[in-house]
Amino acid sequence: MMSFAHRSLLTLAVATAVAAPAVAHYSGGKPKAAPAAQAQSAGTIVDVAAGNPDFSTLVAALKAAGLVETLSGSGPFTVFAPTNAAFAKLPAGTLENLLKPENKAQLTAILTYHVVSGKVKAADAVKLDEATTVNGAKADINVSGSTVTIDGATITATDVAASNGVIHVIDSVMLPE
Repeated sequence: MMSFAHRSLLTLAVATAVAAPAVAHYSGGKPKAAPAAQAQSAGTIVDVAAGNPDFSTLVAALKAAGLVETLSGSGPFTVFAPTNAAFAKLPAGTLENLLKPENKAQLTAILTYHVVSGKVKAADAVKLDEATTVNGAKADINVSGSTVTIDGATITATDVAASNGVIHVIDSVMLPE
């Protein structure tokens, strides 16, 4: 558990990064160009993801799981979105296997583990120890210095706005137990 002073400093740091004109990408505490483009205010979470080539694998998975309509709905949703590089970290053949129609239920369980009901901005997320995902499982949130992780995945960019929620970019695919 972190002290109030550390939590306040981290919240201030995250809030400052969020106030910047472009989404901040963090690696080792240093801002970098974000993999996710700044969202158009009218675009849904799916529109924002589909408009960025770094999320093409996520969009393909959402289509295969039949979740496009849901995540295009009114929400609000918070999505911890793995990039293509995050999906590439999965063991060889895993993604291809998950995308098969006969594995739709397993793919849906994994993808809904990346979604939290409601709009949880970064400044609020750092105050939490866990988040209940749409699939019903809880994902642990850990803050260590300037690094924030959810279920072991590092959050690399925060508060990508969408008309029906917010996206936080993560560097790994989270797998429910």
